[in-house]
Amino acid sequence: MDVNMVKSELQQWNTIDKQPPISETTALKLMNDVAENEQDFKALLYVTLAYHRIRRHPEEDQLADFFIAQTKALKHNHPLLTQLNEAKKVMKVHHRLRETRFEDWVLHETDHQTAKVKKANTIHEQVNRLLEAWDPELVEKDIVDAASGRLKLYQESYHQLTELKTILEEAMETIENRRIRLPVSAINEKTKVLSDYNDELFKRLPAFLTGSERQYALEALDNMIGLKDVKSYIHRYYHYLKYQQQRKNLGFSMVDEPGLHMIMTGNPGTGKTTLARLLANIYYELGILETKEVVEVNRSHLVGAYIGQSEENTMNYVKQATGGVLFIDEAYSLSREGQTGNDYGQAVIDTLVSAMTSKEYGGKFAVILAGYPEEMRQFLWSNPGLRSRFPEQNHIELPDYQMSELLEIAEISAIENDYFFTVGGLKQLETLIDKHRVDDSFGNARTVKNLVLKIIFNKSANLSGEDHHEWIDHMRLTKEDVHLENEKETDNESPIHQLEELIGLGNVKDEVKKLSAFVKIQQERKDKDLPHVPVQLHSVFTGNPGTGKTTVAAIYANVLKQCGLLKRGHMIVVSRSDLVAGYVGQTAMKTKKKIREALGGVLFIDEAYSLYNGGRDDFGKEAIETLVDEMTRNNENLVVILAGYQNEMRQLVNSNPGLTTRFKKYFHFPDYNPEELLAMTKYQSSFYQYHIEREAEAFLFTRFQEEEVKGNGRFVNNLINEAIQFQALRIEDSRESSMDLLVKSDFEQAWNTVQGEF
Repeated sequence: MDVNMVKSELQQWNTIDKQPPISETTALKLMNDVAENEQDFKALLYVTLAYHRIRRHPEEDQLADFFIAQTKALKHNHPLLTQLNEAKKVMKVHHRLRETRFEDWVLHETDHQTAKVKKANTIHEQVNRLLEAWDPELVEKDIVDAASGRLKLYQESYHQLTELKTILEEAMETIENRRIRLPVSAINEKTKVLSDYNDELFKRLPAFLTGSERQYALEALDNMIGLKDVKSYIHRYYHYLKYQQQRKNLGFSMVDEPGLHMIMTGNPGTGKTTLARLLANIYYELGILETKEVVEVNRSHLVGAYIGQSEENTMNYVKQATGGVLFIDEAYSLSREGQTGNDYGQAVIDTLVSAMTSKEYGGKFAVILAGYPEEMRQFLWSNPGLRSRFPEQNHIELPDYQMSELLEIAEISAIENDYFFTVGGLKQLETLIDKHRVDDSFGNARTVKNLVLKIIFNKSANLSGEDHHEWIDHMRLTKEDVHLENEKETDNESPIHQLEELIGLGNVKDEVKKLSAFVKIQQERKDKDLPHVPVQLHSVFTGNPGTGKTTVAAIYANVLKQCGLLKRGHMIVVSRSDLVAGYVGQTAMKTKKKIREALGGVLFIDEAYSLYNGGRDDFGKEAIETLVDEMTRNNENLVVILAGYQNEMRQLVNSNPGLTTRFKKYFHFPDYNPEELLAMTKYQSSFYQYHIEREAEAFLFTRFQEEEVKGNGRFVNNLINEAIQFQALRIEDSRESSMDLLVKSDFEQAWNTVQGEF
């Protein structure tokens, strides 16, 4: 932001009939950073803030008064200050006059004398209260610039009211024997003049105070953030409808008219409901529908619990929506996969189609169905009768908001609650939003607004007991405030440190550390807008069972999260049975479901080679092809690790060109040697606060050297569990007191038991 340019533009802003050159949020950010000695600039910012406050709170606002006072203290003769002050006072009078029921002041010659006296007293009391709204100085002020005429009307309305007061008081003095000489026509004339003056006063107020220019549906649409293509389509649709209305008025008609029914698809928080209300306004403004009311329902409103209730519910809502719009949110839920005869969603669909085509209701209401894109596509294809009522040109897909648009929404949400983000706070918020943008469940504007409210809550909860000397302290949301909303790390130990603590795996550790360093440097280069090398993260882990593949994969996920490449850093472990189904088509759905669960983290496919059966397994092949497609679609939001035996894994990767190009990183996990197996045994024992006697250690080392140990780490875990159980039996039989010592005999028996299992 060019501060000097902003200063220049603010200095040129000389009338409140035009908007200031900067927004309220920008003014607050500049005020937050302005130097103490820049008095003139501060005055310009204060008057800008006063303008925006009065625009948002035109009737009464304590902060607006404060900003005006601050401007006056810094720069007494500021021309905008005078204009704002006057406009604010005129607005106050307008509101008081608007609240007055002038029709109740009308007198009739035929009224009973007692009623006349009573009404005259009532009017007199109200006039006295009304006169308190005028500012004496402004009433007496000489009018120099009468361009807008509002000050003149302000003064004239005051004089008319004082004249009415005089008429009433003079009449009150004529009361004799409860009779009054009341000039009815004069009072009624003054009353009408006051009412007319107030209407004219409203017209002369600045547009920012009154919103005097009615906002039509298309203008409201244009004021929405983002949605460029949607706005373009709605504008064209509006002019199409308008032209068709003109043709109808001339006697023309269309046999294949597309109708008013709409399909709106989009992820949560993309503005489907808001757009539906705007469409209702468009239909109403064009005279196509009688009302702009939108009846909003979902499955729970329509589907009944017994035969006939769903049809009845649906028709009741159709009747409510007649003349307007029936909006069905999450419409796809009416047709559930595998629904039974006890699910009456189809009855709702059939009843709705019947109403849309009936003589009684057809053309008298519009139906808008909304939902998530993929679910709505499946829903419509499974209901051809319903689909035929919604032509392709009446399908609107609302895209997810871009990051810049989400930040704009966040700033609007903050300012509506009298907060603003500093530059650092907004940058931190961007990181926070990005962490939440993991999959299709991200709520777009809804999620962003919720995040802003949580940040405000955290700031308020943490600072409620502290003293704040400056007003801006109560509005500022800094990087530290946003950081309060960040997820707390449950484990403070760094993933690299966790990796180092693992026994053995020297080559694997080196590879992970090398990759971690590479990722960090490339991220730093990317942040500095330097050319960066694409990071290949999908990996193949090969090795026998128990060599630490799953453990290292979890650490790997945390490393990538710490580097900022993964938003969640969690790991989903699956095998063939989690991905493959028994019939064609279902496998793709199962695979996609698991991939969605893993988005933002790592999908670890154990024994992945089982998906390949020499080309004879169509279901496994379908899972692989789906995996390749989804990896491309979610390239920066998912890391896949394939794990299994070395030879079998190479056959799997080579079986599909898509796998070959995507999996270029190989980690081989060798079997543990005797020293490492003994170290693991001792570590596992100490973890449960047991220790191994030396004779037992010697026995174990000899066995690890002489016998083939299948299962590696798993063998050690089972060995320790069995040894502890045999120790418990030994202590129980001999009543020994040492409960933390594992001896040779414990391991001898445990070895025979576990070796038999493997």
